[in-house]
Amino acid sequence: MRLGLALGYWGRGPDPRHLDLVREAEDLGYDSVWTSEAWGSDAFTTLTWIAAHTSRIRLGTAIVQMAARTPTATAMHALTLDHLSGGRLLLGMGLSGPQVVEGWYGRPFPASPLTLTREYVEVVRQALRREAPVSVSGRYHSHPYEGADGTGLGKPLKPITHPLRPDVPVLLGAEGPKNIAQTVRIADGWLPLYWSPERAHLYEPALAEAAPGFLVAPLVRAAVCDDVAEGLLPVKAMLGFYVGGMGHATRNFHADLMGRMGYAEEAGLVQRLFAEGRRDEAIRAVPDAFADEISLVGPRGRLAEKLTHWRAGPVTDLLVTSPDPKTLRVLADLN
Repeated sequence: MRLGLALGYWGRGPDPRHLDLVREAEDLGYDSVWTSEAWGSDAFTTLTWIAAHTSRIRLGTAIVQMAARTPTATAMHALTLDHLSGGRLLLGMGLSGPQVVEGWYGRPFPASPLTLTREYVEVVRQALRREAPVSVSGRYHSHPYEGADGTGLGKPLKPITHPLRPDVPVLLGAEGPKNIAQTVRIADGWLPLYWSPERAHLYEPALAEAAPGFLVAPLVRAAVCDDVAEGLLPVKAMLGFYVGGMGHATRNFHADLMGRMGYAEEAGLVQRLFAEGRRDEAIRAVPDAFADEISLVGPRGRLAEKLTHWRAGPVTDLLVTSPDPKTLRVLADLN
């Protein structure tokens, strides 16, 4: 099981510790570093900065949002960064949810998310392979454009720049069962949001169809600490925000996932408290048991025991979220 460092996205501004963390991770033998985006800092720019200050560690986006860019624009970003980094890019993409797609990007959330995802990946793949002009005639993406409001003058094109690697690995963020099953069919890897070794059996049917080398790369918050309850507080804060605030009460993929993992009643309570503005209560309402099973928190010995369960399943890459160099060093030593 390889280790990766997941930096996430910025809040008020860039964290001055991040570059030191990345260098520490690279020195420790971490295989990859990952950036993401929500509705603020973007993933590609930060990753390009990191690429300029590293030499070996692979560079992943977990995730770039499909609504943010046309698929050919995403392919251009990927092609460019892969060249600049000497072939180190891992392209993680995801659709996001209705609140972000419609509220931030100002475009409709698709009636068929699976179809849009499938078409998006196909365009990106064609562009990166550069075997012929991009040609897709789909429900959401057509190249050249075929809409009635077009000029009809669109020309089939392939990128001017030759790709360094036509097979840049494509990973997808997916939460629902159908989305996960499609991810196994069309992508090179899966980026689970909440992964619990105790519930790996839920995904066995889908992952049984995966091709050799398929990546399973969950993000996990980690902290080496003596007080487990205190160490879980940042995990609960993250869950409170995602389950309570990142999605509408009637359509929240994160809350749905928590429900499928056995905590439907608790997810509903977190949503209600968050919607009422009682955010501290929403965070406290996140069960410690749920926060614990999807994280690596506690003393060194406890982490060593928990890691045996993570390694026993299908996880190929463990993407660690931690601002603490000591935690990164302990995990590298235990792995």
